[in-house]
Amino acid sequence: MTEIILHLSAGQGPRECEWVVAELARALCREGEAAGLTCEPVEPLAGPAASVLLRISGAGAEGFATAHTGTIRWIGASPFRPLHKRRNWFVGVTPAPLADEIPDFREEDIRYQTLRASGPGGQHVNKTDSAVRATHVPTGLVTVSQDQRSQFANKKIARLKLAMLFGEQRRAGEAGGKRALWGQNRELERGNAVRSYEGSGFRPRS
Repeated sequence: MTEIILHLSAGQGPRECEWVVAELARALCREGEAAGLTCEPVEPLAGPAASVLLRISGAGAEGFATAHTGTIRWIGASPFRPLHKRRNWFVGVTPAPLADEIPDFREEDIRYQTLRASGPGGQHVNKTDSAVRATHVPTGLVTVSQDQRSQFANKKIARLKLAMLFGEQRRAGEAGGKRALWGQNRELERGNAVRSYEGSGFRPRS
């Protein structure tokens, strides 16, 4: 079964774009499920998010991902600044790169540590050490995954996030890299949206 992970990013956009990222993730999940696909956020959505990873699997996953890759526009009033005149907000959607496709990103440079996962507010502590911290030793970049059901799955996601962070660092040309965040993408391309949505219900606009 084909599985693709899409990366939804607000880029350098304001809080409204982060809100759009979270709502778009929910909208894509609804569309994916309607098309017979399994679609779910890799990590829980708790509110506006600069970056979201969306797991899509099923026979039509590749076509679905291709149709939604690019700049997405949401048309609507700011949910935070009602008097703001801007009506068009943009976020980016790209397939998450495979770690093996990123130059100089080597498995032997990664140190994995297991730790005890915890729920919101420190409650519902997981009794097993299923969370995983991945550290890229040469650069000091660190990611953590704790929301998957198994240590193996958390390791996979932590490695994926680390690969994305490493790739962003290389593109930004940051020697130290510690200031980079995996959700900080380059500026989004405006005015060339592959899909548009409008209103609080995120209705697709033809």
